[in-house]
Amino acid sequence: MPWKSISLIQARRRFVKVVLADQKSIAQACRVFRISRKTGHKWVRRFLAEGGRGLHDRIRRPRHSPRLTDPVWLRWIRSVRRRHRRWGARKIRAHLRRHFPRQNLPAVRTITRWLQRWKLTRRRQQRRSPGGPRLSPGPLTEPRRCNEVWTVDFKGWFRTADGRRIEPLTVRDLFSRYILASRLLPDQQWWRIRAVFIGLLRHYGVPRVIRVDNGFGSKGPAGLSRLSAWWTALGIKVEFIAPGHPEQNGSHEQMHREFKADLTAPPASHPLAQRRRTNRWVQIYNWKRPHEALGQRTPGECYRAGRPANGRLLKRTPYPASWAVRCVRSNGQIRWQGRLRFIGEAFVGMKVGLQPKGLGRYKVYLVKVLLGELRAHDAGGLRPALYLHKRRCKKVKV
Repeated sequence: MPWKSISLIQARRRFVKVVLADQKSIAQACRVFRISRKTGHKWVRRFLAEGGRGLHDRIRRPRHSPRLTDPVWLRWIRSVRRRHRRWGARKIRAHLRRHFPRQNLPAVRTITRWLQRWKLTRRRQQRRSPGGPRLSPGPLTEPRRCNEVWTVDFKGWFRTADGRRIEPLTVRDLFSRYILASRLLPDQQWWRIRAVFIGLLRHYGVPRVIRVDNGFGSKGPAGLSRLSAWWTALGIKVEFIAPGHPEQNGSHEQMHREFKADLTAPPASHPLAQRRRTNRWVQIYNWKRPHEALGQRTPGECYRAGRPANGRLLKRTPYPASWAVRCVRSNGQIRWQGRLRFIGEAFVGMKVGLQPKGLGRYKVYLVKVLLGELRAHDAGGLRPALYLHKRRCKKVKV
């Protein structure tokens, strides 16, 4: 025969019934039901005052909570979150601080708790690091002021609702996180990118370093493509991150993650609408969205434009007087010692310097970048320099 089980409320009803029917005294009933006399008097008192509802457990929440979040702030938090669905508690609080500089705002933890209660947060899935050795981070330039390092990358193509392909090119100042350009190109032709950069250099000035991934390089001399060779000819140092290590350009990749979440899910109906949406997003990113790495300031508050590059951008490349200077022809060749020697099609129209290094040997430079070596007895063209793109162990071998 199974044991009979009763609920806690039923046990309290039986206790009160026994006491009120004068079958037992409160002391005797408490011993039978194994409760204290204080608890027994409490349940009898509640039953006489409230009836059967008094036997239920009461909410332990205090009636008055002076530290309860003001409903006005809750409405503001939900309003900001509704407009900017990717913002977390820190950015929401920094945004409210800009609008209410003298008010006592809720803490970051309080805003996080309310976002979790409203189920407006998402946990990121942490990726497991693959096994094997890791490449040490390279000696990349650490910017100390604006326009010292620009980061450039393509976000990754997508299609608008009408099926047209979009290739977003983004350029950003690394020190201030300011987005200098976000152009929606139909393809990745180098002359389209060059046209974008001509406008940027004339408006914002010439940076000291441009950091890109190896998609902007080539297998030619010094790993330079036509675009990166053009940057080098302007006197800009081109930094390539290590292959397979996008974390070396992590802040730019983080911006691309925000770009993808806000602008491509779903995309606009046609490229013009996508361009308008992108321009609005860039304005919010530069002037409204607080950035944690900047002390919750916006990139627009930190960025200062440089001296515009007026006139001809590609000036005469300076080389020492003892060097021979040759202009690369349209087929990638130069004339040297009465013969045509192939240098590379990436350097068409640019002037290279030839430094004498002994009998019949010349080192070929593009500004300060060693491209390779020319030797008189070689029947072919340039002996390209070998660059090992491993940070902190960069070697040059001819």
